[in-house]
Amino acid sequence: MRLIGYRPESENFMKMKMRMMLSVATGLGLAWSATAAATLKFGDPAPKLQVGNWVQGDPVKGFEKGKVYVVEFWATWCVPCRESIPHLNALYQQFKDKGVVVIGVDCQEDNTAGVAPFVKTMGSNMTYRVALDDKSKDENGAMFTTWMEASGMEGIPTAFIVNQQGVIAWIGHPQEMTEKLFNAILGGHYDIAKASADFDKEQAMEKEMAELSSKLDVAMSAGKWDEANSIVDQIAKADPEDTVSPQALRMEILFKQKKYDEAYKLVASFSDAHPDEAKVQDGLAWMLVARPDLEKRDTVLAQKLAERANKLTGGKDPGMLETLARAQFMNGKKEDAIATQQKALAAAANASQKATLQAALTSYQDGKLPDVSGN
Repeated sequence: MRLIGYRPESENFMKMKMRMMLSVATGLGLAWSATAAATLKFGDPAPKLQVGNWVQGDPVKGFEKGKVYVVEFWATWCVPCRESIPHLNALYQQFKDKGVVVIGVDCQEDNTAGVAPFVKTMGSNMTYRVALDDKSKDENGAMFTTWMEASGMEGIPTAFIVNQQGVIAWIGHPQEMTEKLFNAILGGHYDIAKASADFDKEQAMEKEMAELSSKLDVAMSAGKWDEANSIVDQIAKADPEDTVSPQALRMEILFKQKKYDEAYKLVASFSDAHPDEAKVQDGLAWMLVARPDLEKRDTVLAQKLAERANKLTGGKDPGMLETLARAQFMNGKKEDAIATQQKALAAAANASQKATLQAALTSYQDGKLPDVSGN
């Protein structure tokens, strides 16, 4: 699982940490990994556009002076990509009249025939230009090679901002792009040199985390729990601003040891420490009700955390309502679960989400716990 582009100071960093925690908890691997050597850097001229064909919007042949371009790499199968699309679209809508052009380049896609239907399904949440990478001469994609690989960025979604002079001004996760960032670039007071130095520093930290992550993976696979905890201490020391990942990893160590009472105490204290973070509450609750390898579940705690998440979001987030419904059902509250799942279905944002939530609702109505093994 690749999480390139997140920064500790980002307003979305907590979301990344929750994804990291859940990826570890479900056995998908640890979140850090090193990037390749970069030949495309901040301040370099932007590589040319090499598009297979345009799926949506007017074609762009090249970067015009005076305009700002966002070139974002994504794929339909990439969950973080799908989650970041509305944010990217909102920025596009806000700044398109100021000369900002957004191009979503679909890459690393096995079935490109599904891209156009996906974009159509997204509707008003994905109104910017969308193109397919050109694979006519490069099976990896011409743009994936000349942009992603050249910059050392190995995972999607990743966005590049090309400024009015046609040079790379910014590289990162699209969720990190902010109104402040665009105003600085458009206003001509954005410091590329400083941004580049900050980026290099963060990449160095990522490399260190990759090495520690690898050591931790080996220790945990071998059941060397004291060594694993020692490595977690090193991770905490390497990034003292991050108080989330070490706790998440300590939870995982306890779960692997089947020390459930200790693990759930840590989950509860972690929840209490982040009372205003709906994503944290929901992520923890979902882990408790959906993680497949737990031999002992604290479903009462899970429902408590799910209720916290829904209170924080006004009971309007379909994903968090789905978590609460599952916890309610597992606690023997079938009718409550059905009612909650109906609310989740009513709040669904698109056809794909509606289909998933409807299937779960039908399962509850049939008295069965929905299968989420594929989620």
